[in-house]
Amino acid sequence: MIFEGLSGKLQDAVNKLRGKGRVTEKDVKDMMREIKLALLEADVNFKVVKDFVAKVSERSVGQDVLDSLTPGQQIIKIVHEELIELLGRESSKVTFSPKSPTVYMMVGLQGSGKTTTSGKLASLLRKQGKNPLLVACDIYRPAAIKQLEVVGGQLSIPVFTMGDKISPVDIAKAAIEHAKLKLHDLVIIDTAGRLHIDDELMNELINVKKAVMPQEILLVIDSMTGQDAVNVSQSFDEKLGVDGIILTKLDGDTRGGAALSVKAVTGKPIKFAGMGEKLSDLEPFFPDRMASRILGMGDVLSLIEKAQEAFDEKKALELEKKMRTMQFTFEDFLDQMQQIKKMGPLSQVLGMIPGMNTKALQGADLDEKKMGRVEAIIKSMTKQERLEPSIINGSRRRRIASGSGTTIQEVNKLLKEFEEMKKLMKVMGDMGKHGKKGLGKFKLPF
Repeated sequence: MIFEGLSGKLQDAVNKLRGKGRVTEKDVKDMMREIKLALLEADVNFKVVKDFVAKVSERSVGQDVLDSLTPGQQIIKIVHEELIELLGRESSKVTFSPKSPTVYMMVGLQGSGKTTTSGKLASLLRKQGKNPLLVACDIYRPAAIKQLEVVGGQLSIPVFTMGDKISPVDIAKAAIEHAKLKLHDLVIIDTAGRLHIDDELMNELINVKKAVMPQEILLVIDSMTGQDAVNVSQSFDEKLGVDGIILTKLDGDTRGGAALSVKAVTGKPIKFAGMGEKLSDLEPFFPDRMASRILGMGDVLSLIEKAQEAFDEKKALELEKKMRTMQFTFEDFLDQMQQIKKMGPLSQVLGMIPGMNTKALQGADLDEKKMGRVEAIIKSMTKQERLEPSIINGSRRRRIASGSGTTIQEVNKLLKEFEEMKKLMKVMGDMGKHGKKGLGKFKLPF
């Protein structure tokens, strides 16, 4: 889960003050010591930690806070506000050139995820009405051109390539002319990386920059590199001039050092975050939403946006009717499970719910596996069995268990829980009609 270790420790530190009617300077000092250790353990830049702790401490020991009726809540609010400030205050969007095509140069070290991110960005901006062209300018890394072609093929986005014998500058120039000819209003150039920063790499990137005059240079950074991410950002910005940062593998970064350091040290905004391996797993970066998630305040807006993308509104209305009339079938249930999966890993989705404890989510992967087993059982049923579970007798249960690689007991348990769930849905629907509240012990079978 994102920022798992840091999030848990920061929540523990601030929660000690949450319900306190009176907070002393010693309480604040103790909390700040815990926050400082949590940030340093998360590999956040030392200077960033020092400044953050100083700002929060100064604001927290003010008389208006200590004399407040809810000083604990006030201090949590201060920590939240300073975290937002650290991450960049407001979200920063990519800009588009008034004259077509808009050109973005993707730069970064080898292994940071530049090629895949180029495809993800093209796909994301296509949803906003753009007609992107991907350009293969990495002529050094074996199979780099092929990789971009595969990514482009999966997304149905054209890739411009001239092989690995022509200079990246000439390829970039030719790509712009090709884009104008084919009416592409967005060109994303995938440039070469190295295992470390060197003059040869920088000179080549500077030459490509001079040749195509990109609207934005986007630096792709592997967030799991922690402190190194800050050093890489500074070097690229000094020599090339960076307009924004894309953090990849943020879903695998349990520490959070790169995300919390890079904006504060370089002054460059984080524009996007890679949240998974799928080609749809790139999200605009919202500092306020990320700060809320770190402190366990949830991220309701992102949750709603994900749900709107994943769920079909017409199907949702049909489903509501089926639930009320107890016509909900395994076919409907399978469809719902698949729509939930579209929203991303279960632990990530649950992490967006306000008040969700990060420690409680550490075992969420088990639920993901259980969800997979439930899906396998349903897929092993015939269409008729999914629509009429009452016909599933002993021999059918044996066949379903065998086909899904599960046990008869698991099949029995799912059938029983499904019937209970249908009854509860009917009760909930009736309660809604009569304006009553209370869900009882509602539990999904995964």
